[in-house]
Amino acid sequence: MKNFLFALMAVLVGCSLKPSYERPALPTAAIYPDETVTARQAAVRVDQVGWREFFADIRLQEVIQQALENNRDLRIAMHRIQEARAFYGIQRADQLPSISAGAFYSRSRTPAGLSLIGSAYTSEQYQLSLSVSVWELDFWGRVRSLTEAALESYLGTEEARRAIAISLVAQVANTYLIARELDEQVAIAQQTLATREDSCRITRRRYEVGSSSKLDAAQAETLLSQARADLASLLRLRDQNRNALVLLVGVPDLTSETRMLSQIELGFAREISVGLPSDLLINRPDILAAEHRLKAANADIGAARAAFFPNISLTGILGTASAELSGLFGSGSGIWSFQPNLIMPIFEAGRLRANLDLAEARRNIAVADYERTIQGAFREVADALAERRWLLEQLSAQRATLTAQTERARLAALRYQNGAAPYLEVLDAERDRFVAEQALVQVRRALLSSSVNLYSALGGGIPQFVRQPH
Repeated sequence: MKNFLFALMAVLVGCSLKPSYERPALPTAAIYPDETVTARQAAVRVDQVGWREFFADIRLQEVIQQALENNRDLRIAMHRIQEARAFYGIQRADQLPSISAGAFYSRSRTPAGLSLIGSAYTSEQYQLSLSVSVWELDFWGRVRSLTEAALESYLGTEEARRAIAISLVAQVANTYLIARELDEQVAIAQQTLATREDSCRITRRRYEVGSSSKLDAAQAETLLSQARADLASLLRLRDQNRNALVLLVGVPDLTSETRMLSQIELGFAREISVGLPSDLLINRPDILAAEHRLKAANADIGAARAAFFPNISLTGILGTASAELSGLFGSGSGIWSFQPNLIMPIFEAGRLRANLDLAEARRNIAVADYERTIQGAFREVADALAERRWLLEQLSAQRATLTAQTERARLAALRYQNGAAPYLEVLDAERDRFVAEQALVQVRRALLSSSVNLYSALGGGIPQFVRQPH
């Protein structure tokens, strides 16, 4: 018993061969390469804004909620969490002994030729016992290291799920914005088609009465055909984008709607502070997941080191046995067995050294993966900032372009009506004005998407829900 207590105390205060964990230095610049960052520091922090507070559009909120409830990729991630949690539970159970109860009964006959008393006899045995299967005394922290690695893998899976959820929110929002963009482009194309039908009818009539050439009529027909082709192309893109949104949301009966981008543009998203790159370490779930993988790889090194040392385990049984059922609990019927085992590796043909080298190589890979994830996150934020900055200027320029193209088309129509210019000039002006209208809608949508991309890049969208199991 004293030996058992001593071994138990040794387990409780046992050492660990796991190397101490140190977070790698931030492999990026201290600030983002954007001159307008300081002007937005007064905005709310991204970790203080859930996606419902960030997106003001009620319909978009409904679609995102449907996606979070029904998206299959997110469901797979949830089942991955359950898988990792179960594995952690199995690994944690190895730290404690497995105790089982057993009942045993046997009846046997020994013939006279084998009997020590010279005559045949029948014997019976009854036995009740509690037994401890092979329980490793974790002197060197091998089991604890494996348990810690399983825990970090579980926590990393939790963060991976959050990363998928944030990515899903961003994809749904951007696809929704593209749907609104295409709705507005279709409306512009339909209006343009109606205008060109009227123009073509007038030009054809003028040709019939001899006040216009056949070339003008053919050019008007060309312009009308292009408008029809552009509308068909936009309708195709709108249907394909709607199918993509249905796939993201995960429900086949997603209610379609036709809304213009201008109807949701005002106050679409809240302004947020970008903070510093170091904030990404606590907000970005993919970075947190990479760090958990790094910690798991670090713990695996401790398990690989412990394999070089003796493995000490205990097996025991405690119970009662008797030749008669009535005497099973009688005085003097107790039985016990205590069996310590020690296994010392002597010759493994380099297997243990190779296992340690493998664990260290995987730790180095995890370090590089962690640093690469941080660098990728830094670039995503920097790209979103640059995108937003230059799209604001592009939007202003595109509005000026549309104003100029509209005036050009008006003047070209007047010149043609007064006989001062051929119809080709009207054709070119109308075509360029249509392109400018479509481009303006695209830039406005891209500017709204830049807010979504920045919010996602900073790690916003889904509140943190990772809890460390006990």
